[in-house]
Amino acid sequence: MSHPVLAGVDGSERSATAADWAAREAALRDVPLRLFHALPSLPGAVVPRPALDRLRHTGARMLERMVADLVDRYPDVEVRGEQADDAPAPALLAAARTAGLLVVGTRGTGGFDGLAVGSVALRMAAAAPCPVVLVTQRPSAFGEGMGAEGGAAQVVVGFDAHRPVGEAADFAFSAAEARGARLRVVQAWAFPAEAVSPQTLVVTEEDRATWEDQEILRLSDALRVWQKEYPRVTVRTDVMLLHPAEALLNASREAALLIVGRRTGPQAAEGRLGPVTHAVLHHAHCPVAVVPHAG
Repeated sequence: MSHPVLAGVDGSERSATAADWAAREAALRDVPLRLFHALPSLPGAVVPRPALDRLRHTGARMLERMVADLVDRYPDVEVRGEQADDAPAPALLAAARTAGLLVVGTRGTGGFDGLAVGSVALRMAAAAPCPVVLVTQRPSAFGEGMGAEGGAAQVVVGFDAHRPVGEAADFAFSAAEARGARLRVVQAWAFPAEAVSPQTLVVTEEDRATWEDQEILRLSDALRVWQKEYPRVTVRTDVMLLHPAEALLNASREAALLIVGRRTGPQAAEGRLGPVTHAVLHHAHCPVAVVPHAG
């Protein structure tokens, strides 16, 4: 990937954590890092020019410090800072058009205690034209996200073999390969419609095992093309009889990165996240990548 990694920063501790995550990702991808700061939204229809000048100056100084710090810690990464006078959400969306990845903290300087994900982060996850990573306050480092059995870091992707999303799978396999991590593919399933009828009050273990085996085979077949393309990635599949959000949140406890898809196109509600992605963003135990795809 030749497009730069873009990180939105606002001087908060969370955005500094996100910028550090973005720098490590840029190093993995061998691409430049752009630190992007937009002026905070201020009350009132007209903001006095001296106030704007002070905000620009403060933002510029903050960017200079962050660039210098990251260049010192990641000398192989080209880092530059950028500013915009527009509000954070539209400014970041515009900047993301030329980025390969957008990284933001789950919250910035706004919001209130107890708020899990801020409005700008949610807007980026729902509308950015490129993949977006929302970084929690204390994200898993590359050496963390270890499974119970130890070993390499683990990347988790939510997958549906009935409606495979190539963009999310490509992102997940590529992320696992770059990190030397294991890839855990999680597919949640539910009993089929024929399991519910007036004549069927109890699902037998035999029927459950048969349906589960069918899901496992379908998932194995769907992943074959990516396993051939990324032969160095060790893949573990988990087919779970759970709500998709619950399955992914459980898996996030042992993950360095969790990946979900976001449908775009005429059939998708513009700027809206599905219930599973929304739940994952608010409750995951690791950074979450949201990958847009046509669907």
